[in-house]
Amino acid sequence: MSEFTPLSRRAMAARVAHDIPEGWVCNLGIGIPTLVADCLPKDREIILHSENGILGMGPSPAPEDVDPWMINAGKQNVTLLDGASLFHHADSFAMIRGGHIDLCILGAFEVAENGDIANWATSAEDAAPAVGGAMDLAVGAKRIWVVTEHTTKDGVPKLVSHCSYPLTAPGVVDRIYTNLAVIDVTSRGFEVVEIIPGLSFEALQVQTGAVLYRKEN
Repeated sequence: MSEFTPLSRRAMAARVAHDIPEGWVCNLGIGIPTLVADCLPKDREIILHSENGILGMGPSPAPEDVDPWMINAGKQNVTLLDGASLFHHADSFAMIRGGHIDLCILGAFEVAENGDIANWATSAEDAAPAVGGAMDLAVGAKRIWVVTEHTTKDGVPKLVSHCSYPLTAPGVVDRIYTNLAVIDVTSRGFEVVEIIPGLSFEALQVQTGAVLYRKEN
């Protein structure tokens, strides 16, 4: 059996950051996506947006530089880059709903082969879930990338033929980054762009709940 090491959460975020083009306005969802802010290339201008009213968000602050009033939508402390702006929550959502966000990077519980995403509720707990801005971002951003582990801790696939959890939005996901692979969502389903070293296409298929296709050149 071949040996492989799944990517860490930080490595997954770095892999996503590598692909974001110059000049894009990008919103980072809660969870692994927030780590992307610390991994962006220094030679590329990428403008980070947070739905609580920030444009020009920077990486996480050093412990001695934490400003308790400066947080992102996930209540994590952040920094501001030169030229950053702060604005009302309503203006932030006008940017989202108006189609002014080039890319939103979200976590997910499940992604279906047709691009459906479920990332806000599993009905596994009695506590009421909170969707936050995910539904607005999922339909308002120009592109949706998902970054998530390929399976749950119990080995259940997160990439599936049909979502079993309540949908955040139907048919919106363009690309998925996992700890095992990079996968595009296309008209025929999941197309594998990249697999981590040591893992075969066949072994990746075993850990996926839908048919995988090799990327066409």
